[in-house]
Amino acid sequence: MLLATVSFLSCCSTRYADNRPNKKHSSRAPLLVQLEEPLLFELPFFVQSDKIIHYSAFTVSYNSSTLNPEWVAYELTKEEAEGNITSRNGRNFVQDPRFKGKQPNYYDYNNTGWDKGHLAPAADMKWSVEAMDECFYFTNCCPQNRDFNGGIWNSLEKNVRSWARKYGRVYVITGPVFTNNQYETLGTDKVAIPDAFFKACVVPKGEGYSAIGFLMNNDYLGGSLNAYACTVDELESIIGLDLFCGLNDQIENEIEAVVKWGDWGFAKPKATTD
Repeated sequence: MLLATVSFLSCCSTRYADNRPNKKHSSRAPLLVQLEEPLLFELPFFVQSDKIIHYSAFTVSYNSSTLNPEWVAYELTKEEAEGNITSRNGRNFVQDPRFKGKQPNYYDYNNTGWDKGHLAPAADMKWSVEAMDECFYFTNCCPQNRDFNGGIWNSLEKNVRSWARKYGRVYVITGPVFTNNQYETLGTDKVAIPDAFFKACVVPKGEGYSAIGFLMNNDYLGGSLNAYACTVDELESIIGLDLFCGLNDQIENEIEAVVKWGDWGFAKPKATTD
C-alpha cells in the first residue's frame, strides 16, 4: 500500500437497507445539515459534529481547518453521464456564499503551481446548470499536482462515467488523504495540500453489487489504473472511513472484501490471487 494506516472512525450503529431514494437531494433543503446516520446509499458513516453540506448533485463533508473537503459523495446515473445541458466554460472556483465557515480563495492557489482540483468532477455535472455551478465551490476543491489532475486522476474520472453508462448508475465517494504533510500548505489561508487521494465506487450488478477502491499519491503517476486499485476493505483500513455503510451488513461485507476485476474492465494484477 502507498500510505501508512490511520485510525478508524466508529462504524455505523444502524445500517440502512439498499433502498436509496430515487430523487436527488433537494436544493430547497438546508445547506448545512447535521445528521447522525447516512441517508443516501453513497454516504460513509459520519457524526453529528461533521460539517455536512448537501448540494443538488453531491454531498460534502467539509473541514474548515485543512480547507479541504474530507470527502465528497454522489450518485452518477447513465443519463447524467451523457448530459450535455451545460459545460464548465466560463466558470472559475468561488466561495460558497451560503456556507459560513472559512474557505479558500482564488489568491491562495494563484501562481502556486497547484491545480484547483474538483472532487465531484465538472464533467459529471453537464446535466444540470445548478450542479455545474455548485461543483465550482471551493468546498469541492483540493490542491492537486497538475500532472496528476490532468493525467491518471482524469483517466479514473472518465472510467467512472463509463461505469455509469454501462451499469446505469455508479455510487462514488472520493477525498484527500493526509499523512506526513509532505507538501505543507499553500496561500495566506494555509490550505493543506493532500499527500494522496482516494476514490471508491459501487455499481449494481445483476441481483447484487460490485465494489472497487483506488488510492493514489498526489504526484505524477504512470502505469495503468488497476495498479492503484484495491478492495474497499483495504482502502478503509488506510483512510479511516466506513464507506457505503448504508448497505445491508452482509452485502457490504461481501462486496468490500473483493475486487471483481472484470466488472471494472481491468485485467487482474499479477500479484492478485483473488
